[in-house]
Amino acid sequence: MKVTDLQKGEYLPFFQPYINRIGELVLVDGLEDGLKTVISFFKSIPEDKLEYRYEANKWTIKEIISHIIDSERVFAYRALRFARKDKTPVVGFNENEYAETSYANTRTLEDLLEEYTYVRQSTIALYRTFNSDALRSVGTVGGGEVSVRALGFLIAGHEKHHCEIIKERYL
Repeated sequence: MKVTDLQKGEYLPFFQPYINRIGELVLVDGLEDGLKTVISFFKSIPEDKLEYRYEANKWTIKEIISHIIDSERVFAYRALRFARKDKTPVVGFNENEYAETSYANTRTLEDLLEEYTYVRQSTIALYRTFNSDALRSVGTVGGGEVSVRALGFLIAGHEKHHCEIIKERYL
């Protein structure tokens, strides 16, 4: 399943910038490729940059990694609920509070990347269980509808978005 298969109304307009970043991505292949690419990218960053903030009150690179992990967990949980036909609306989460209480700057890069690897492998395993009906299932998030497959593409695009910001503003 490719990102171009997404239909209007499968995700909130807020997610469009993330979806736009992923091009012709095939869902599970893209998640697998992203795992390798992201690990390699973060390992290439000089250690003295990992706790750097380009501006006051902006996240460090370690906090961004933790944010990517937290967001993927939240998006995958939503995908699981919606694939299982749970119609209970889901509210958003406060990414700044999550980042602040992640204590990412007390962790090593290796520890963060190990957690990222486990989370991504879990997401890939989850998405491999979804048939086409499950992938097209929708649920309500923050007052709008989003499909299971859109959440998978969102995971990939969100991660790419943050890696691009790191390249532009931190390195």
